[in-house]
Amino acid sequence: MTTIGEYPLISLADARTERDKKRLALLAGESPNKKPSQTFGDVADEWKDKTMQALSLRYIQKTWRILSDYILPHVGHMPIKDITAPDVLAALRRIEAQGKNATAHTAHQICGQVFRYAIACGYAIVNPADALKGALVPAVINHNASLTDPVKIQGLVRAMDAIDAGMVVKSALWFSAYVFLRPGEVRHIEWRDVFLDDSEIRIPPEKMKLRRLHIVPLAPQVKELLKTLQNITGAGQYVFPSLRSRRGDTPMSENTIAVCLRRMGYSSDEMTAHGFRSMASTRLNEMGFPADAIERQLAHVEGNHVRAAYNYAEYLPERRKMMCAWADWLDGLK
Repeated sequence: MTTIGEYPLISLADARTERDKKRLALLAGESPNKKPSQTFGDVADEWKDKTMQALSLRYIQKTWRILSDYILPHVGHMPIKDITAPDVLAALRRIEAQGKNATAHTAHQICGQVFRYAIACGYAIVNPADALKGALVPAVINHNASLTDPVKIQGLVRAMDAIDAGMVVKSALWFSAYVFLRPGEVRHIEWRDVFLDDSEIRIPPEKMKLRRLHIVPLAPQVKELLKTLQNITGAGQYVFPSLRSRRGDTPMSENTIAVCLRRMGYSSDEMTAHGFRSMASTRLNEMGFPADAIERQLAHVEGNHVRAAYNYAEYLPERRKMMCAWADWLDGLK
């Protein structure tokens, strides 16, 4: 005996059709009440909820967008245990056909993570993504363009000093050079993160790529910049708000710094907003500062993740000296 559904929500015709399906299942030696297999889409959704909560919102959104746009439309409805390597490859080939080879590789990695989660949970037995190693067109990795030669950096600094831009935008440009945070971290700094009396900014974990508190020591030049800016945007939420945000509760556009660089004559192959990080890293290493202090200030990943959770203030005295020396060096190029 089995219950198919409640009448009249389930019509007699639908009930008879379902009954016949269950009879065929019995003849095939299967249980008529066997639960349907988990689809790839079901497992991907569960994988996201269970494993990605510790990551940044931006990373989660990017990962899910790739799945939603390129993978789920083709294999999302399929039982995950029945998906084969050719099924996954067919979805990835469609991405390659659009000329997005790097995205295809990223989608391949994401699929592999979903399948590994499925195996751990008993939803699947094999990971078909593993069989696709070497099957994709190689991706050309374009590193964030940056200036590292002192002569060229001097040209950049002088262009920054001369650019005709509003105070907020020009301050954001100089702030990016002084503190070399990731562009997204710069845009989302709030006034509550700024501690001028302690000469530092404390960026909370939820705003950082690696979800750890990050301390940014402030050189005197940066403190003065922020004090001046406080008279302009201090009543709002963000230090660098959108120019269209009257109340200062919307962060500056992610393209603002890039547009400034283009206006100064630098193409995307020469200098990017992210390039301030590698520019500072290269020069600070040349200036003899400890590599560990530089890496900590860049908020790069620590190999020992348990240790990394507690060392946000590691090398802080060295980093304070380093950030002051870096600001002085930039100012000396004007």
